[in-house]
Amino acid sequence: MQEYFSTLAAQTAASIPNIITAFFIFLVSLYFARWLSNLVERVLLRREAASNVTHLLADILRWTIIVFGAITALQRFFNVTAFLTGLGILGFTIGFALQSITQNFVSGIILLIQQPFKTGDEIGVLAYEGVVLEINLRTTELQSLDGRIVILPNAEVLAHPIVNYTRANRRRVDLTMAVPHGKDPEKIRTALLDAMKDVPGYVPAPAPQVTFTNFGISSIELLAYFWVDTSLTTVRLAKDAGLLGVKKTFAARKLSIPSSIAKVKE
Repeated sequence: MQEYFSTLAAQTAASIPNIITAFFIFLVSLYFARWLSNLVERVLLRREAASNVTHLLADILRWTIIVFGAITALQRFFNVTAFLTGLGILGFTIGFALQSITQNFVSGIILLIQQPFKTGDEIGVLAYEGVVLEINLRTTELQSLDGRIVILPNAEVLAHPIVNYTRANRRRVDLTMAVPHGKDPEKIRTALLDAMKDVPGYVPAPAPQVTFTNFGISSIELLAYFWVDTSLTTVRLAKDAGLLGVKKTFAARKLSIPSSIAKVKE
């Protein structure tokens, strides 16, 4: 019996350095998990990410670090390689089965961190244009310009070009039209330039331009464009005001109203 207790005391004494080291590793992982998760939470909240998503990501990060620290601490006492290998096989099987969900989840995290757009922005992605209503971990919800609610998988959003109209504080408005042959091109150009300056939201720089692009059978085609401040108006309203301004200006100067006004891509 005395020999047994002597052996136990010797083994316990020999294990003290490992116990201290494991305890230190675990404490460091707790501290680092708390510090890093708080940092990520502050960064995401500063970027105006949804608070529920922010807290969820912070918790996932915190517990991931804690679990990793606990496994590292346990490694001081026994080999956990076989255990981790079993977990890895199980995780691979589950991950393969949930591949689509995982892709959308990771894409959602990337969208929340990089923020190519945020709630309230008007964007264009895939075949849809609209206002962002909500950014979740799996999906992005849009309200299209015709009022439809569109829910897009985050993996699809991240994999395609994204056009953020809201971030573009200035946008160009194009007017394509044709004027009959025989009219003075410079008078036409001057009238168009004057008409564009009266559009609400018009900005003088970059300067508006009127360029003649092609000869038709009975007319000469031209492109007139100008820039507007998107905080004051939209491209559609500016185009509407521009066309009405052209009609009014040409009528006042007794010039023929341009014809063949074409619908252009916005």
